Amino acid sequence: MRTKSAPLLVKTIHIPARTIPVAHEADLVVVGGGPSGIATAVSAARHGAKVVLLERWPSVGGAATNALVNIWHTSDREKIVILGIVQELIERLQRRSGAIHRLHKYPSKPETYEFAPHEMRVAMHELLDDVGVTTICHLAAIEPLVEGNRITGVLADTKTGRKAFLGRFVVDGTGDGDVAAAAGLPYEFGRKSDGRVQGMTMMYNVSGVDAHEVSRNEAEAERVVQLMKDLRDRGEFPQFFEFAAKSYLTFGRDPGVSYNMCPVAGNPLDELELTRCSVQARKQVLQYVDLWRREMPGFQNAKVTQMGFWLGIREGRRVKGRETLTAEDVVKARKRPDAVGHGFFAVDIHDPKGGGHSTWVEYDRTPPVGQSYHIPLGMCLNDQIPNLAVAGRCASSTHEGHGSVRVQTHCITMGQGLGTAIALALKAGTAIAKVNLTKLQTTLRNDGAYLKDVPA
Repeated sequence: MRTKSAPLLVKTIHIPARTIPVAHEADLVVVGGGPSGIATAVSAARHGAKVVLLERWPSVGGAATNALVNIWHTSDREKIVILGIVQELIERLQRRSGAIHRLHKYPSKPETYEFAPHEMRVAMHELLDDVGVTTICHLAAIEPLVEGNRITGVLADTKTGRKAFLGRFVVDGTGDGDVAAAAGLPYEFGRKSDGRVQGMTMMYNVSGVDAHEVSRNEAEAERVVQLMKDLRDRGEFPQFFEFAAKSYLTFGRDPGVSYNMCPVAGNPLDELELTRCSVQARKQVLQYVDLWRREMPGFQNAKVTQMGFWLGIREGRRVKGRETLTAEDVVKARKRPDAVGHGFFAVDIHDPKGGGHSTWVEYDRTPPVGQSYHIPLGMCLNDQIPNLAVAGRCASSTHEGHGSVRVQTHCITMGQGLGTAIALALKAGTAIAKVNLTKLQTTLRNDGAYLKDVPA
């Protein structure tokens, strides 16, 4: 006879109350220096806000720099529909030889630019400095300060003790919605069927590849990919993204462009599991290249020169907002009255179980050629704590809608809209949700953003 197990007891400790010094006070505190956080901070500061940006890693840029996810998407397959801060950063890199290049497939494909992560890292820091944002790296915000229905700032542990960073507004740009969740905002996690989030990827660079020899051996590429599949199916080789692997072995790869084919699956909110996934992914990368050196002409001298500082994480918490972006919004190119920019990328879902499959090649999951959907301000806002907003991949969307709006250029567009809205809210002395939308959209256009077809 089975007996009911006793509930799991969680051991706790008591921390005595203490006085916390205030390190900085600002109009806006942005937590997270990834693409969306940078865009939020820059746009708010550019319109007069005093901004502090906190980043847990040694440099800003998030996945674009520290995870080597160095491809940006700006085109709806007919025209460029993402401009603004995205274009500013592209132009900064274009002034430096070899820092960025446009793919030859433009404009028939949305993947338009690939860049050097170390160059982008510097360009992003320069942009923040130019507009007067106080940027502090090596610092993770650990606790929101909430009084009633307002947030007053965050606490962070520094090398000289715990300190407070106070702001009239706070934006969570952590990717996983860490601050918003700790403040008590509701969120969704994973797909409805089993609660799993999209698979993660370890990006990496390879040198020593003879691209000319690779391109002359297409039949060998077919053989090697089939060998990888056979070994994988027998449990003797790791999972891999088949579509990408075949492309790399058929055409070669520029040494400065990251390989995007190393999947792992797990919970990005569990540090122990995330560590396991990171170690597993790094081992898989070496297995790929070891096999290619033995089997694929042109890869005899290949070697891994760099792996991402961390995994490319596609999905974590999705904080529930005033509006929620859905897959139907994406594929039907829906327009919104509170639009802050456009998105066009496919509903791109990498297998949540870690297999070698992505839905991005399925064009019934993509807006029609030459069309794009609106990214709404409301997906960044909530009604519970009005002066706490989110930006980037933790903004309000369904699992499927998230598959499109999570890409970096879309997150930057979202951040630019949110940061501008906060600056206008500060000037008007109102809530973000109550800013004049016509003024917001006019300001965004004047700042170089692409914003058309807004419903009356």
